[in-house]
Amino acid sequence: MIDDGTALFTIGELARATGLTVRTIRYWSDEGALPPVTRSAGGYRLYDAGSVARLELIHTLRELGLGLDDVRKVLAGERTVAEVAAAHVAALDAQIRSLKVTRAVLSTVARRGSTAEEMTLMNKLARLSAAERRRIVEDFMAEIFDGLDTADPDIRTRLRFAAAELPDDPTPEQVDAWVELAELIQDPDFRALMRRMVEFNAADRGPEVPAGTSLWFMSRLVQLAGEALRKGISPDAPEADDVLRGLLGNADRAAVLERLTAASNARVARYRELSAIVNGLERQPAHEEEFSWVVAALRAHPDR
Repeated sequence: MIDDGTALFTIGELARATGLTVRTIRYWSDEGALPPVTRSAGGYRLYDAGSVARLELIHTLRELGLGLDDVRKVLAGERTVAEVAAAHVAALDAQIRSLKVTRAVLSTVARRGSTAEEMTLMNKLARLSAAERRRIVEDFMAEIFDGLDTADPDIRTRLRFAAAELPDDPTPEQVDAWVELAELIQDPDFRALMRRMVEFNAADRGPEVPAGTSLWFMSRLVQLAGEALRKGISPDAPEADDVLRGLLGNADRAAVLERLTAASNARVARYRELSAIVNGLERQPAHEEEFSWVVAALRAHPDR
């Protein structure tokens, strides 16, 4: 401090008082964030008590990650600290989301033992924009439902929900599931399988069949097959034929067998599992035992 009653500080004195380096204070001063109030006869920059308070604020804002441009705007009154803080919260949220994506991709690579090419694909899929992810889902829905206007609308609604978009703030598990789900719904063989399921559904429905009927049938299947399993009825036992009649009536059993074989496909089950993860839902039971029982019973009792 210059002892002339003016209480002015040199950069060196500011550095000793604040614990900052002379180089840092000089840089902030050169950038206009901490202008000197005057200069000494020898040309040295001098600062007053207000400069000390200003320096402490600059230090705090810089520690919080604000750039000097934002710091200058706050100090000039062009922006409030709250406005700048809100903008930086949004920026940090974006960085956190990006880090979560990176972590999920690397975790998947480590678990799968992926090649460099697979890692590149996973990273690309995980970092798609919301619009690009939505396009993948819409392409999938368009291909499997194109021209099948008689398909149960409840099936369309459920599949659209299941072909979920990645949330804005996903967990690593959701990113991992989305990557696998995106690969799955873009696979031509899987699309053909799902298309065949929808074609079966569309062929079964007449114009007066209410929406949700096919979902009711699946619920009924799980209920009746579950009861048969609990009673210990073998699929090839005569009693199994009675269960099938109660479930199917006079329907073509060969056609039902074909449909159930498609619906109980392992890849379809994985699709449902991944969808639950991406949507943040508890994994729903696949009812594999019930479906397997009905398939086995249809094979053992093919005739109506």
